[in-house]
Amino acid sequence: MKKYVLAIDAGTTSVRAIMFDKQAEIISSAQREFAQIYPRPGWVEHDPLEIYANQYAAVTECIAKSNVSPDEIDSIGITNQRETTVVWQKSTGKPVCNAIVWQCRRTSDICEKLISDGMEDYIRNKTGLRIDAYFSATKIKWILDNVEGVRSLAESGDLLFGTVDTWLLWKFTGGRIHATDRTNASRTMLYDLENDCWDKRLTEYFDIPLSMLPEVRSSSEIYGNINIMGTEIPVSGIAGDQQAALFGQGCLLPSQAKTTYGTGCFLLVHTGNTMVRSNNGLITTAAATEKDRAQEYALEGSVFIGGAVLQWLRDGLGMLRDVKDSEYFAAKTKDSGGVYIVPAFTGLGAPYWNMRSKGAVLGITRGTKTEHFIRAALESVAFQTNDLISAMVSDGGMDITEMKADGGASANDLLMQFQADISNITISRPVSKEATAMGAAFLAGLATGFFSDKKQISDLCQSEKVFKPEMNENERTKYIGEWKRAVKAVIAYSES
Repeated sequence: MKKYVLAIDAGTTSVRAIMFDKQAEIISSAQREFAQIYPRPGWVEHDPLEIYANQYAAVTECIAKSNVSPDEIDSIGITNQRETTVVWQKSTGKPVCNAIVWQCRRTSDICEKLISDGMEDYIRNKTGLRIDAYFSATKIKWILDNVEGVRSLAESGDLLFGTVDTWLLWKFTGGRIHATDRTNASRTMLYDLENDCWDKRLTEYFDIPLSMLPEVRSSSEIYGNINIMGTEIPVSGIAGDQQAALFGQGCLLPSQAKTTYGTGCFLLVHTGNTMVRSNNGLITTAAATEKDRAQEYALEGSVFIGGAVLQWLRDGLGMLRDVKDSEYFAAKTKDSGGVYIVPAFTGLGAPYWNMRSKGAVLGITRGTKTEHFIRAALESVAFQTNDLISAMVSDGGMDITEMKADGGASANDLLMQFQADISNITISRPVSKEATAMGAAFLAGLATGFFSDKKQISDLCQSEKVFKPEMNENERTKYIGEWKRAVKAVIAYSES
């Protein structure tokens, strides 16, 4: 009898494997961190082979720790850091270079040429995206133009591209399956969102052969079997991490919203079968959809540096021994003492989209203490998320009164309460903090019948704690106004 679903969660700093039962309870998990490579300022890379090796180790450890026989596992779902670009040789299975990570800004010049070539409206209309180094297309082009010998491999049909889901699926299946799902395809800046296909004009503009690109499928269908510890198990769910979290939070209907507080922060609001076009710097993207169902969509806003600002305080400034201590120290002061941190370490994402911005700290006085820095860092996460909420309400005409929160930083009560206060909405934190992996498990289990339908999934998504706004309107207006002044100063500096 099939009793469990296994989720593969390939994140930005670590890979994990998590096993769930039919009640969406975690049976076991395993995690492996991998190296973050910074060859130059603004460049971020990963070793694809290290990602695969660590992911395989995490899967086998998770199963071993669970005391579950592999033949009791119904299916496997994959969720992944999106936009990160892997290019490898088909005949050898070896990457031609390190993966270029979604955070990497090396292709900013290519993006500026796109804008000067008048491609901005076409890309927004076809892909739903803004021109930015964040997305995969410019990364692929950079590899083809700068890594010796790869252009000829591409032209001969011996080169493959994939986001991390595609790379892992290809490796786990021994090179039998080169595919991705719509949510990941929609993040490449090559995918025609409305017509559900790779866009010929864009592949020609970037000079990317179609033979490099994976087959695009739904997020919940059987892709094929992989052999785990001698047992064939189907991979039947794939979704980019943020769409997986939207699904895993049970946000399955229009106007339902969630934010994942991770390395970055990602706010998605479900828009059903309607592609809502943004006038406020947001992204139109694919939502996870089952096979043979009409495509569903979401509006998304991305904060590039969310929880990573706390890692900076820990690793760069030595203000924290552990990021979990941030709540304790921030609570030692009633506010940030007028300090505002704008953590634009890799540029500003939505709704500003300023690739050249760099981080700044404003409002320092002789009375500024470590606690003020820590509180300002936490508050910067909420301020950036509030910018996204405001843009979404303006774009979609939706009344977002409640937002579900997941990810590591959602465990911070002070941050969640400040978010509720500054955004004047209710924040609901789920029982399970593993919404991303749970979404992958739900998608896999739906395809095989392990989970019966979306109603069952919605019923499994329960709240652990709810935060309601307590701040008065005058105070809220003052904080938001000062934050916007700080962002304006950062943008002005980037343009000087």
